[in-house]
Amino acid sequence: MEQKDIALITRMVLETLNKGNASSSRGFAVPVGVSARHVHLSREDVDKLFGKGYQLRKKKELMGGQYACEEQVTIVGLKLRAIENVRVLGPERSKSQVEISATDAMKLGIKVPVRESGDIAGSAPIALVGPKGTVYLDEGCIIAQRHVHMAPGDAMAAGVSDNEMVSVKADNDRGVVFHHVKIRVDNTFTLEMHLDTDEANAAGIGTGDTLILLKGMTRR
Repeated sequence: MEQKDIALITRMVLETLNKGNASSSRGFAVPVGVSARHVHLSREDVDKLFGKGYQLRKKKELMGGQYACEEQVTIVGLKLRAIENVRVLGPERSKSQVEISATDAMKLGIKVPVRESGDIAGSAPIALVGPKGTVYLDEGCIIAQRHVHMAPGDAMAAGVSDNEMVSVKADNDRGVVFHHVKIRVDNTFTLEMHLDTDEANAAGIGTGDTLILLKGMTRR
């Protein structure tokens, strides 16, 4: 069964569940995708790391027009501590960005802010090493803010809007509630909450698990 077929079946099941949730105090069901460390690259930095004119090779389709690439790089902190085999995500961006967990930051010996993807001004410096060269970023390393991707229909069903901050509960043995979860709405998105590996492990959550978007919402 292809990935797109699995995604369609998952969406149909969740839509059925959420029809019942619309009138329930339990909340709106949201599937989880655990996001491991990864790198987004600019055209200039692809050239430096992999060679002039190099084209990233698509490995797996992701939502919102993104995709995992075959290529990987090594990331290096200020104390020359490194993490190897960090996946590159495409397509190319205007500026390079590295997304890691708090545990990764400790390993690298750098102080990294929690930011929404794309908000890299004043973020942590980091170096990238590829097969053909090295790139040093004065800023660009972040810990991604947890968020929920939604299509407009999902947002309407959940009663939320783009950029709204909500709370989401793991209804398991840990019973963790995540506050300050940002809603991101776009026609290209599939319903999914993104957590980094630290958040998921602490809450006993894995990719494919379902969390509950609470009716009581939090705002900053």
